Amino acid sequence: MINVLVMSQHSPFDDMYIRDALDMALIFAAVEQNISWLFSGPAVLTLKKQQQPNLVGIKDFYKNIKMLEIYDVENIYVCEKSLLDYGLSKHDLLIPAKALNFDQQQTLIAAQQQVVNL
Repeated sequence: MINVLVMSQHSPFDDMYIRDALDMALIFAAVEQNISWLFSGPAVLTLKKQQQPNLVGIKDFYKNIKMLEIYDVENIYVCEKSLLDYGLSKHDLLIPAKALNFDQQQTLIAAQQQVVNL
């Protein structure tokens, strides 16, 4: 089993970056890799509760994000500064996530065998 980090830095409403990252996380989980997912910048908005993507014409993949734990994708991280930048707290998120400062993010990245930046 290898450590794989999926990094998301794009808005959930910016093309299909988050959807591709979700698919990538699930593919790696299906082949029993140790998956972590780090959300930073506008990507933290992906985890915000009470989204209504259908109002802006995109597919509702938020239900799938709630199911990550079923696929053993339990290492979900968010950039602490990004949460603050968007006025969010961990209580505003759909799923449990650990907030990391810059140094903790660098440590997480260094511990991976593979990093996928989407």
